Amino acid sequence: MRKIYFLSLLGLLLSINTFAQKVDFEEYDLSNGLHVILYQDNSAPVVTTSVMYHVGAKDENPERTGFAHFFEHLLFEGTENIKRGDWFKIVSSNGGTNNANTTQDRTYYYEVFPSNNLKLGLWMESERMLHPIINQIGVDTQNEVVKEEKRMRYDNSPYGQWTPQVFKNLFKKHPYRWTTIGSMDDLDASTLEEFRAFNKKFYTPNNAVLVVAGDFEKASTKKLIKDYFESIPRGKEITRTVIKEDPITEELNVTFEDSNIQIPAVFTVYRTPAMTTRDSRVLDMISTILSGGKSSRLYKKLVDDEKKAMQIAAFNYSLEDYGAYVVLALPLGENTLDDLVNEMDEEIVKLQTELISDKELQKLRNKFENKFVNSNSSIEGIANSLAKYYMLYDNVNLINTEIEIYNSITKEEIRKIAKKYLNPNQRLVLDYLPKTAKE
Repeated sequence: MRKIYFLSLLGLLLSINTFAQKVDFEEYDLSNGLHVILYQDNSAPVVTTSVMYHVGAKDENPERTGFAHFFEHLLFEGTENIKRGDWFKIVSSNGGTNNANTTQDRTYYYEVFPSNNLKLGLWMESERMLHPIINQIGVDTQNEVVKEEKRMRYDNSPYGQWTPQVFKNLFKKHPYRWTTIGSMDDLDASTLEEFRAFNKKFYTPNNAVLVVAGDFEKASTKKLIKDYFESIPRGKEITRTVIKEDPITEELNVTFEDSNIQIPAVFTVYRTPAMTTRDSRVLDMISTILSGGKSSRLYKKLVDDEKKAMQIAAFNYSLEDYGAYVVLALPLGENTLDDLVNEMDEEIVKLQTELISDKELQKLRNKFENKFVNSNSSIEGIANSLAKYYMLYDNVNLINTEIEIYNSITKEEIRKIAKKYLNPNQRLVLDYLPKTAKE
């Protein structure tokens, strides 16, 4: 039995070590500006083809919000060579899966196929980029799909309105102030010409990165990429200006009522720097100290020991231009939201005034090592990371080196960054309450 246990443990350690090895990738540009990243791994007969476009909710007209997320749906409608409704049939009938997602900063499409269907995956993504059919029937169909998604995820979901409420109050100038799903009134008011103009502006090769990851042969794959993508016309260059927000200098207090909940919640939210900064990564570590598991400070204190909260969380919602550091709690019993805020503040003050222990720092680093390894433990995950590090960080090799940044963060930095950003006069406090019946 001991021998079996030892061999199992050894196998686990070896697999972790394998996944933690350096990701060897190759990157280059086509003549039309499309950036290409190749990661070859022939250990399993699977290949991921993906395209990330540098377009998200922040790139929208303030009177036409929701366009980027709408296109996440619309660009599955069909192309000049893929009939309407056939996209998913083609993928599934060839043993593949596919999906897409949108954030405030980018839109990501991907397929996972058996490696003998690499050519199909590349062709489909080139079709999406070159020959999308954007017509009224597709717009009308996806308008209904997006409305249903909004009802499900926001309108009828418990606590579904917290992100709209937080971001519209935390940001007054920057386009992060509206949600990715946008306004249904804006989408209803949009014309077909506006949708086509949005596609022409943003879904271009020089505003995208193509990633091929998995089981393939480089020379033949490069030829396929050239054949399918290089003839796609380059788009006009996109000029972006980061809109600067005025500092928050006194606590902002907001109340919102939600008919979908029975238990209130409180959110304390601080505006923080871009995901690319070292400060943002320090805030990631602070999140883990406060609520990363059952032994974390806030969970142990408020949920386990004092039983004042039924749920607690702290996380750094980091984005390309800014971030939002969120600490939230749901009260248990007769405890009030003010009680919870006072308790959360108490733990933050400790981080601002006391150094964490050597043991706590090592535990923190171990957790980030594990997270780093897991993010690169699948071909699909590696493809996503490669695209993200190129598009949003302008440094693809962070897929190998970002953990070094986290490991170099000191106890003193943790104290300094907590003191710099997590102060009551720099935050929004959202009391998220059950909706009371009107008499």
